[in-house]
Amino acid sequence: MMNFIKNLFGNTNTNNLSEIISQGAFLVDVRTTQEFAESKIKGAVNIPLDKIALQIEKFKNKNNIVVFCRSGNRSGQAKAILERSGIINVINGGSFGNIKQHVK
Repeated sequence: MMNFIKNLFGNTNTNNLSEIISQGAFLVDVRTTQEFAESKIKGAVNIPLDKIALQIEKFKNKNNIVVFCRSGNRSGQAKAILERSGIINVINGGSFGNIKQHVK
């Protein structure tokens, strides 16, 4: 069952996350605008999960994209949406807290 969920939402690949972020990854917080207003990560943009499919153009020509949310669930869904749209260089960074510890 866990493999099914990982395949559905995408693995949280954080092996090289600090390095990828330090190299200028496109950080995308897929939480709601209200959640984003309450707490932000330096350099991240807010594109809520329900708007991802409508804003595919913003993801084109980015070397590395890291999506994240409160727990990693919505970011997994965002990763899947982006990959179905042909954007393949997406990392599910998981939770807000996980990304925060990698941003300097």
